[in-house]
Amino acid sequence: MDIQLTEEQRQVRDLCREFADRELKPHARRWDRDHEFPAAAVKQLGEMGLMGVAVPAEWGGAGMDNVSYALAMEEISRGCAGTGVIMSVSNSLYCDPVLKYGSDAQRKEFLEPYARGEKLGCFALTEPMSGSDAAEMRTVAVRRGDEYVLDGTKNFITNGPQADAVLVFAMTDKAKRHKGISAFLVPTDARGFSRGKPDDKVGIRASGSCSLFFEGCAIPARHRLGEEGDGFKIAMGTLDGGRIGIAGQALGIAVAAFEEAVAYAKERKAFGQPITQFQAIQFMLADMATEIDAARLLVLRAASAKDRGVRHSAESAMAKLFASEMSERVTSKAIQIHGGYGYVKEFDVERHWRDSRITEIYEGTSEIQRLVISASVLKG
Repeated sequence: MDIQLTEEQRQVRDLCREFADRELKPHARRWDRDHEFPAAAVKQLGEMGLMGVAVPAEWGGAGMDNVSYALAMEEISRGCAGTGVIMSVSNSLYCDPVLKYGSDAQRKEFLEPYARGEKLGCFALTEPMSGSDAAEMRTVAVRRGDEYVLDGTKNFITNGPQADAVLVFAMTDKAKRHKGISAFLVPTDARGFSRGKPDDKVGIRASGSCSLFFEGCAIPARHRLGEEGDGFKIAMGTLDGGRIGIAGQALGIAVAAFEEAVAYAKERKAFGQPITQFQAIQFMLADMATEIDAARLLVLRAASAKDRGVRHSAESAMAKLFASEMSERVTSKAIQIHGGYGYVKEFDVERHWRDSRITEIYEGTSEIQRLVISASVLKG
């Protein structure tokens, strides 16, 4: 695999790095403390084309490739992981499936303003009793003439509190289990739709999430995405790409913690010398740097596979699995290097540690990634 970046890809990376340093890092601690949605920063991301990176310009996006998207995700998440996941959901879980499966009329209404960052979308698959096993979902959609009527609850929905539209999955034929799932585009001003209070989370607190309720929620039949029964296929294909975004997020979190650990280790003295002179610290930094580079290569490989249009389920799962678990290890080592200062909120490494943990859970747990990878291995 050729891992040389093009000039455009380098420009995207550098632009996002500068934006993160200037507009995200100075505010990230406050956003985390106050559970504050970074509205102004998200608006700027839209103006930069980063809410629809791989969406063609004709549909409101930047028309770039998925390698550029992965690079952007790393840099934005390095500045603020909460902002990173807002961007990831917009790109991977909302815009991507609407672009791939939507009609031109759906793209006009439900993609263009979202890819431009003028509106925000979300992806609603998880339910109170249905997480990794999507076939157990209880939300139903019943066809009544020219409408579908949805009833059910979704929870832990990132962007839910702010979303203007929801890509929601519901059972249209329970007897068919996962083959009876269909996908729908639901405007959040639809009759019968409501939201719960925002979740009080351990990390990524700048990113809002909440439960969504559908109670006799009637939408036009033209808002169905794809055919009846296509929902599971749409969801799983979407998550393959989404895992690249979350792997990029996990990578950015780790890089932020690593950079702070290196800077602190150079300044902190013990026994009359900087702690960088101690082999224990050197070995931790060496392991952190190696794991970060390995994760980045896996992320770029998965993104490159998606750009080539080849199946990338295993590559995305490997990238997401390794990057997320790496991120927790690296952020934990960063706290250890900071000693007691790593455990107080005056230093950002404790936030990076908290932010990293969710990357092993959402968009497919580490256990699900191992199932995907092992299935690929055993299939040969």
